[in-house]
Amino acid sequence: MRNRTMVATLVLAGTLVVPNLIKVTHAADASNYPSRPVHYVIPFGPGGESDITARLQQPIFQKMTGQNMIIEYKSGGGGAVGWSQLNSMKGDGYTIMGTNLPHIIVKPMMGNVGFKTKDITNVYMFEYTPDAILVAKDSPFKTLDDLIAYAKKHPGMLTMSGSGSGTANHLANVRFDNITGAKTTYIPFKGTGAAYTALRGGQVKAEWGYSTVAANHPGEVRMLAVATDKRMEIFPKVPTFKEKKIDMVGGAYRGVAVPKSTSEPIRKKLSDLIGKINADPQFKKSLAKRGFVELNVPYDKMDAFMKKQTAKYTELVKKAGLVH
Repeated sequence: MRNRTMVATLVLAGTLVVPNLIKVTHAADASNYPSRPVHYVIPFGPGGESDITARLQQPIFQKMTGQNMIIEYKSGGGGAVGWSQLNSMKGDGYTIMGTNLPHIIVKPMMGNVGFKTKDITNVYMFEYTPDAILVAKDSPFKTLDDLIAYAKKHPGMLTMSGSGSGTANHLANVRFDNITGAKTTYIPFKGTGAAYTALRGGQVKAEWGYSTVAANHPGEVRMLAVATDKRMEIFPKVPTFKEKKIDMVGGAYRGVAVPKSTSEPIRKKLSDLIGKINADPQFKKSLAKRGFVELNVPYDKMDAFMKKQTAKYTELVKKAGLVH
């Protein structure tokens, strides 16, 4: 009887003590995080803008934490393959994943892609590539006003390339036509590179691209307007859409997400780390000179940000006729 009493006491003690031990372990993990290398999964192939920004973050992360950031790739389905597997990964803070808008909002709306928007636990949005209208350097369109005037006079004749359907480029085109009253013809290509090639090859009259395209091809294209709040330092002569009374600010947003099983303390600690990287002068300079725009949406403001973006993209997707 005495032995049974001792066993019962130990079992009872275990039910009381173990949860407390788990809490202490989580707290310790967060306070020491990261204590080993972090695997940063990019849900696209190497060389794209998600990869480029991860490479810019990598040395700053190592300088700040003393730990390496190992960049890996899990491409397919325009990011869907990686995002659909995110929550099956270990939620200890040592596997994180790149995340993109409007991709994670629009893709699930258009069909079964293996994940829902609510499945993605974003902890920080750190930059965006602004939407921009670009033309070839020898284009007759010298200004945005020239392009709009042509589109209104010749409905449907202004062909514009862009990266894919339901993407930032496509939705920017829908929004632009809706605001200006112009009627353009959007032609989707497989990726920003292909859309740029179509412009340079004369297959289209203009391109819905990003400021990064102009930064990567100086002297080859002319950027007519950019979707930022104020003029970009590297393009001081390029007006914003807002200057032209066109309320457009945004583009392709990038951030970092974690598996849902990741603890709140780790989520917040990672969010703080990404914020510190964003504040690093060298990182800021590297982003700006490549045509990226810094964005700071930490974990505690993510819900409000995502709610606003979801409402915006839902409306645009419906206007584009991609969903009913």
